[in-house]
Amino acid sequence: MKHLYLITACLILYANISFAQSKQTSGPYNFSLADCINYAYEHQDSVKNATLDVKSADYKIKETIGTGLPQVNGTISFQDFLKPPASVGPDFTKLATTGAIDQNAPLVQFPFGAVKYNNTYSLTASQLLFSGTFIVGLQAVKTFKELYQRSLVRSKIETNVNVTKAYYQVLVSGEQVKLLDANIAQLKQQLDQTTASNKQGFVEKIDVDRLTVQYDNLVTNRENVARAITLYIQMLKFQMGMPIDQELTLTDKLENIKLDQDIAQNSIDTGFYHRRIEYSLLETNLKLNMLDVKDKKAAFLPSASLNGGYGGVFQENHFRYLYDHMYMNSYIGLGINIPIFSGFQRSYQLKQSQVNVQKAQNDLENAKNGIALQAAAARITFYNSVQSLNNQKRSRELAEEVLRVSKIKYQQGVGSSIEVTQAQTGLETADTDYIQALYSALNSKVDMDKAYGKIN
Repeated sequence: MKHLYLITACLILYANISFAQSKQTSGPYNFSLADCINYAYEHQDSVKNATLDVKSADYKIKETIGTGLPQVNGTISFQDFLKPPASVGPDFTKLATTGAIDQNAPLVQFPFGAVKYNNTYSLTASQLLFSGTFIVGLQAVKTFKELYQRSLVRSKIETNVNVTKAYYQVLVSGEQVKLLDANIAQLKQQLDQTTASNKQGFVEKIDVDRLTVQYDNLVTNRENVARAITLYIQMLKFQMGMPIDQELTLTDKLENIKLDQDIAQNSIDTGFYHRRIEYSLLETNLKLNMLDVKDKKAAFLPSASLNGGYGGVFQENHFRYLYDHMYMNSYIGLGINIPIFSGFQRSYQLKQSQVNVQKAQNDLENAKNGIALQAAAARITFYNSVQSLNNQKRSRELAEEVLRVSKIKYQQGVGSSIEVTQAQTGLETADTDYIQALYSALNSKVDMDKAYGKIN
């Protein structure tokens, strides 16, 4: 009994350790962008379903191969004729007396016919020897698997794009909080100084009120952005397929993201469309249409199969004698199916398939032009976004300088508090414009990488 208690205690301890380890491996997570993308590849539902489609395609290939393997079937049947069917024929009883059968006489029922009980056992087998449609079918299912594999790649690319944009949204919002904190800190210092000056009678109360309103607005904006970051992180987790309540910390920094891509290099890359998964999917679709044409042509060819069977039957009018004797039978044969004429159906089916091939070729050519247009638009949008970002950086630097000079003038008595307030408002506007330009540039970078097939 002591041994039993010891074993039970060990099992409970092992279960607790395993549970603790599982909790440790489930978070919290400190993820870079690459970590988030790799996590999404394993946990995002769209990627998981696309992976299952590839697995299903493997099973489909094996199913198709199975049609070319031997097909074996067994059957068992039991019949109890409550009223056995009659066997009829000419009346042979007058043959001895007349020497001929009266063809005009009605048929008579023979005293023998179907037995009451019938129990049959049989085993049949067939083997496909040649079928053009089977050979083409094997090629088609392999191409179907290729289609699903490329669909999986497309799902991963879309997941990559969604996760990257969500990640950048969190980083940009964090940068916005830093700018707001800096503005709040310097505005608080200015407010304290102005309040002290007001108590000494050097400035009016309205100057304090202006700064107080401005300070309160900045604090409110900062709180709003901080709450929005919580939502953005949850959106990122959703794109990753991570539970919303899981703890996640981002490790990448905005300053490490390079926006100085060689746009000129993209403009001279004329074969980039081959890297686009959409183009590859259309190529696979063209291959499937061409295989359909081969399948329709193969329908004109004969097919051959080998077949055979072995079985036995128990027959008796009395059930107690039914299994006294089995009557065996067996056969082997060759079947050849030769298509001769189908009302021109096969010919018109072939023509329809050939039309589908032409349409698929047109779609492929149109996609090439569309991808080129999309890439050009993405390149120009990215270039414009980078230019706007650089301009907003300069505008923000100028706004900071204007605020610095306005404060100095105000402190020296040659400027007004309104100038300082306007300069502070200008800096806040410049910060907002800079944040928007930064997020737009990061998004357009992702879109350009996708357009040029650089997201793998």
